[in-house]
Amino acid sequence: MINVLIDEFTPCLKDARTGELVQTEVIRIKRKSFLRKYNKKNGWYTNWESLADENEIYALVVEGSVDIQGLVAVTRNDDIQALYISWMCASPDNNKQLTDDVRYLGVGGHLFAIAAQKSVSFGYDGYMYGFAADKKLLEHYVRTFHGEVIAILHPYQFAIGEQAAREIMEVYDYEWTDEEI
Repeated sequence: MINVLIDEFTPCLKDARTGELVQTEVIRIKRKSFLRKYNKKNGWYTNWESLADENEIYALVVEGSVDIQGLVAVTRNDDIQALYISWMCASPDNNKQLTDDVRYLGVGGHLFAIAAQKSVSFGYDGYMYGFAADKKLLEHYVRTFHGEVIAILHPYQFAIGEQAAREIMEVYDYEWTDEEI
């Protein structure tokens, strides 16, 4: 389920209070014990620990820290040559659906850029698909990223193609680290 708003197109995260741009990194998270604290009870929409067996999980962090600003879980789908985005959400501090006083802007777009980059690295040319959490978010992704409603497995299923993925990756900037947790 994808539950992020694309609030601003900014190459780095933007501090919502000061306007300062903050550099980011991507860290792969493999340890279930680490993911245990990211769950429904504290605003992460799902129990991320349960996603670790069947997905690669990536965290968007402030550079030089493990201060997680958003998470994305992805899976290869060689049958249709596209990346499946299993889950994607901003931290509760960055989620406009949970707070009026967000910490950073740009988290949702960064998470889509991470998914697009993984799609490219898997050889899918940026093709990716997933399920929006609701109709409003589905329309938001279609409008913002030129996504296409495919609604085969779910009414809010959408896909993002090669050109749109390339455009997403051109906007957002982050460093891939070799660090794994």
